[in-house]
Amino acid sequence: MLANDIAALLPRMRRFARSLTFHREDADDLVQLALERALGRSEQYSAGTRLDSWLFRIVRNAWVDEVRSRVRRSDLFAPEEEGEQVGHDAIEAHQQRMAVQKAMSMLSEEHRVVVALVLVDGLPYKEAAQVLDIPLGTLTSRLARAREALQTLLQDEARAAP
Repeated sequence: MLANDIAALLPRMRRFARSLTFHREDADDLVQLALERALGRSEQYSAGTRLDSWLFRIVRNAWVDEVRSRVRRSDLFAPEEEGEQVGHDAIEAHQQRMAVQKAMSMLSEEHRVVVALVLVDGLPYKEAAQVLDIPLGTLTSRLARAREALQTLLQDEARAAP
């Protein structure tokens, strides 16, 4: 049954949505919207094709719709309390995650989506290109530029850190 297969993909959908939105609540809302669309339009799914690609495309399109309808963007800030235990490995790992999230948020939308699909979720290039409805060469070019930009942003962040 399609609903069971979709349910099995929920963690991946949520991870992808989180990489797009950077907020847990927004990601959950986005996944819920995508699930409503997927289940409501399940007849549009072609049996024998990759269900995850179909769902990721729905999530991405729902996010594009959401971004277009928003008039403001939220910034991600770490709460002040998170800096109280500097020096602990867990805190350092968290700071690294925050640096990566910050760098990801500074990428352009097209670069962030490519990184999320290929590097975060591990989708094959061909599938990611299909999700984004772009040629494979365009995907690889965007990914190369995104990796470069991400590396530069992380290096700049490391240099700026005390």
